Amino acid sequence: MKIPSPLSNDSLTPSGVDDKDRGGRHYTGTLVRSLRTSVPVFPFLVYITLGLLVPTLVIINLAFRSDSGKLTLSNIHTILRGGAYLTGFENSVKLALAVSIIPAILGTLLAYAIAQSRFEFLKRLVATASGVLANFGGVNLAFMFVASFGANSLVTIWLSRIGLNPWEHGFDLYKLWGVAFVYCYFQVPLMVLVITPALNGLRPAWREAAENLGASRWQYWRHVGVPVLMPSVLGSTFLLFGSGLSAYATAEALTGGTVAITPIQIGAYLQGNVISGEEHIGYALGFGMIVLMLVSIIGYVLLRSRSSKWLQ
Repeated sequence: MKIPSPLSNDSLTPSGVDDKDRGGRHYTGTLVRSLRTSVPVFPFLVYITLGLLVPTLVIINLAFRSDSGKLTLSNIHTILRGGAYLTGFENSVKLALAVSIIPAILGTLLAYAIAQSRFEFLKRLVATASGVLANFGGVNLAFMFVASFGANSLVTIWLSRIGLNPWEHGFDLYKLWGVAFVYCYFQVPLMVLVITPALNGLRPAWREAAENLGASRWQYWRHVGVPVLMPSVLGSTFLLFGSGLSAYATAEALTGGTVAITPIQIGAYLQGNVISGEEHIGYALGFGMIVLMLVSIIGYVLLRSRSSKWLQ
């Protein structure tokens, strides 16, 4: 009887199955496992598609359509040629910059102070409070500030008694910078939430190594701490920029829509305040907001991916 050579093409594996069949079964098993692990993600993908992707594509399409349905750039030219629409974009960007840079600094300092605390209860308390306050806005927040910092409100009266009435020094709660002041109420806690994991990622061994090499605290932060944290801080600032840019309910409730920012202008179109022949201007404004939000999101993703290399 002829015994097949181990090196011959018609030889079998010890299991009695040739390599081709084994590869096919392995591929099928891998595919089944991949589908099984993807099933929980499917509802989220459906939600993203119906709640984000489809509306975005509709806005982009209608932003470049005329009233008759033809492709046109007139809507984009209208919002960029000057006037109230361009002023709205400028004010929105100014507002977003103010409520991203200032809360980023304050939130980082507060988060660092809490991270250095030895009281775990205090850390949990601040984390819980930040999670609540970061999502507190709209009519309730506007009413709270009107009752506290209005022209004849409680805190304003207290400050007047010591000669520090802010309204006598140019402060106006119902103007653009008054809105920025109110936005900081939820932007600072949001910064605390997003920067705390980065602060916790600073390894004590790095500080100990720097001290063993004779570095001072200033030198440690200059050459180690700040370079490691800076991508996370900048990425979180981009996140705050997007949050401040898109906020609507608080500004609308506080000012009654008198502040010229793009979200309020879009809200006016949603309420039916449309000039004849400009039905698609609202979609063009929405398209402009999408572009600005994409810049914010891309900056956040790139910087966070850079910081994750150090803070894993």
